[in-house]
Amino acid sequence: MLAAVAAAGIAAGITDTRTGGGTGSGGVSDNAYPTSTVTVTRQNLSSEIPVNATLGYAGSYNVVNQASGILTQLPQAGKVISEGQVLYEVSGRPVVVLYGSTPAYRSLSAGTNNGVTGPDVRELNADLVAMGYASGSEIPAGSAVFSNWTTLGVEKLQSALGVSANGTLSLGEAVFLPNAARITSVSATLGASAPAGQAIMSATSTTRVVTVDLDSAQQSEVAVGDHVTITLPSNETTPGVVTSVGKVATSSSSNSSNLDGPGSSGAATITVLVTPADPAATGTWDQAQVTVNITTASVHDAMVVPVDALLALSGGGYAVEVAGTNGVHHLVPVTLGIFDDADGLVQVSGYELSAGTPVVVPGT
Repeated sequence: MLAAVAAAGIAAGITDTRTGGGTGSGGVSDNAYPTSTVTVTRQNLSSEIPVNATLGYAGSYNVVNQASGILTQLPQAGKVISEGQVLYEVSGRPVVVLYGSTPAYRSLSAGTNNGVTGPDVRELNADLVAMGYASGSEIPAGSAVFSNWTTLGVEKLQSALGVSANGTLSLGEAVFLPNAARITSVSATLGASAPAGQAIMSATSTTRVVTVDLDSAQQSEVAVGDHVTITLPSNETTPGVVTSVGKVATSSSSNSSNLDGPGSSGAATITVLVTPADPAATGTWDQAQVTVNITTASVHDAMVVPVDALLALSGGGYAVEVAGTNGVHHLVPVTLGIFDDADGLVQVSGYELSAGTPVVVPGT
């Protein structure tokens, strides 16, 4: 793991100069450098990757207008508009939000298109049931047929909107959006001609998401389901979980996702998405810079020492200096486990180590 490599690099810079003379790996009775001792502890330990990220909303898209006339009402940026609500008006006629992935591309009416079917009709039927303008027994789930019950449901929707209840959903009277729309910007101008077939505003979902541009070299360290801690602009923290790890790397000279710098200067990155466990705790910040600590490994009841207790051995590997009785110290080879970079701790195992064993660390 890169975290372990980085921490090992730190440890490698701590040579065995803390021990004065002595033979082999035997004991020494003095130390020419200021030192102190700490005891080996047993505790739960986690390895984390700290990265910069962006807090915002998921699912950005454009809203395409299909109505003709003059724009007489437009929403303000930041407004949330849900199924059945008016998104904007053209020549005083409301354009309502319906949910669906297939965009509106034709007028729908049982009178002129008897028995018309299709994915847009399936979306309309589901919307009418969801809004209470038809029942599930009248329009069965998954129905893609514009039936008499569909006509009645459209009439009820039109009555609620205050327009002529003719049972026909004309092209331009509704827009199908993936979910409730949070308006981010409006490109159209009030009083101008409605540009049919063109985007007039942009929106996102109301789902909170944290986006990480992760150095592609760290891709193997992060997996869906990894737990994270999100540090907000207010310095408050809230938990989250990794819900998506990209597979295709991209390069950008503006990327700077890793706090240590590998994501900068055009380094390849992958997109990692994090879902906050408590979206309400993330406030209403949009495109706000946050810090994410991704927990990539954890261990229960580990034997732990500070990273600066590690000594790099000339023949390879690491040791800690155990403070024995009568002022005699000796080196004990250790095997390294996971690193907690945030707290400067490392998991170790060694045949002479146990909880409470005093080990030497550099003094202040």
